[in-house]
Amino acid sequence: MEFVTLNPVIDESHWQLRLTDLATRHRVPGATLGILRLGENADEVVLAHHGVLNSATRVEVTDDSVFQIGSITKVWTATAVMRLVDEDLLDLDSPVAEILPGLKLADPFVTRKLTMRHLLTHTSGIDGDVFTDTGRGDDCLERYVAGLATAAQNHPLGATFSYCNSGFCLAGRVIEKVTGTTWDNALHDRLFTPLGLTHTGTLPEEALRFRVAMGHLLDETGTPRPAPVWGLPRSVGPAGLINSTAADVLAFARLHLTGGLAADGTRLLSMEATTEMAREQTTLPDVHVLGDSWGLGWIRFAWDGRRVLGHDGGTIGQNSYLRMLPDQGLAVVLLTNGGNVGDLYSDLYREIFADLADITVPAQLAPADVPPDVDTRHHIGTYERSATRIEIFEEDGDLRMRHVITGPMADLTPQPVHEYTLVPITDSLFVFRAPTAGQWTPVTFYSLPGGERYVHHGARATPKIS
Repeated sequence: MEFVTLNPVIDESHWQLRLTDLATRHRVPGATLGILRLGENADEVVLAHHGVLNSATRVEVTDDSVFQIGSITKVWTATAVMRLVDEDLLDLDSPVAEILPGLKLADPFVTRKLTMRHLLTHTSGIDGDVFTDTGRGDDCLERYVAGLATAAQNHPLGATFSYCNSGFCLAGRVIEKVTGTTWDNALHDRLFTPLGLTHTGTLPEEALRFRVAMGHLLDETGTPRPAPVWGLPRSVGPAGLINSTAADVLAFARLHLTGGLAADGTRLLSMEATTEMAREQTTLPDVHVLGDSWGLGWIRFAWDGRRVLGHDGGTIGQNSYLRMLPDQGLAVVLLTNGGNVGDLYSDLYREIFADLADITVPAQLAPADVPPDVDTRHHIGTYERSATRIEIFEEDGDLRMRHVITGPMADLTPQPVHEYTLVPITDSLFVFRAPTAGQWTPVTFYSLPGGERYVHHGARATPKIS
């Protein structure tokens, strides 16, 4: 496998300085950065670190510090699924109910027809932000899935894309049934151990063996403060509970950059499986907040005419970013524990990909100096799904959005209610900017063929209820 490299050696000291400078500027308490570039004879791996793991204890971050990688976990869960597909133990397009005969969802049709492909592409329509704590026992996923019987069906099966944590928890339960063990053990057996990962786990007691990051949330002054709890319930593990280091995440990325090979040459995944994961599986109603399309687990980005794969992660005060450029064997991961992390990611990755791959990362969406005059009356109303209520209303001639976090997550959020002015880009696409953020956030209004109205915000489709 040959890769064309623009710079023969990655300058570790330079990226250490840039991480420190930018993380300080964006008030990020702690972060680690990892860069991998495959080579003919040897791979280049560069690591950098910044700040403290916890602003209360002042323990310093090191290269081998453990952070929560959040929803990057979903690509690991999808990879475990594809290993089972390689072994003919799973079929992406067969009903999940064939493996979970007791499955019961809110919609009987979805219960019968739901497939693993729907789950891995976020097109199931199951309300995606169900964070029910079903305990610490090995039966937590089984109990979680039983609770999905009362979760709303937010859109028809396969009708649109809506980011779905619940679907990946259900996928994790399928892994358990097929392998006869817990999702946690299946990930250890099928990924962590064969990849030679030394600092990666799924449970807090595994993280506690190492230097581990604490999440930070912004207070009313925009200052990062330690979060009230460390992590999410075990029941949402397959959607976002892997804890790891920058080096270990790069080892996982390498598996996909090489078409399924571990560092020792062992084939863990077929070339066909890695290709299918990277292939476009579904389009997105909003191509501005993340990528332009979705694979199996992977987000697909179009940067400067090049195909980039990746995923972001966000837990309670911790955020992570993984990007891979397959045609150059390049992977970059950033793990953080609070602050204005979106701005840090944007600034840092723009520099890295320009220097190492001659790629101009697309500019963030922003409104015109004089926004267009649009009719907003048909957007006004209340939109709701589990954990979130969005109220769209007019005030002093502006379109406003009140975003309310509800349910269990509200108790973990210092400010569960936020209000923003929506600035039009078109009559269906708007943006807002949070007071402490430098970048604009998109909000898209759209309808399904049946006429059902939705607002797409934060990669989620939220139905209009009034």
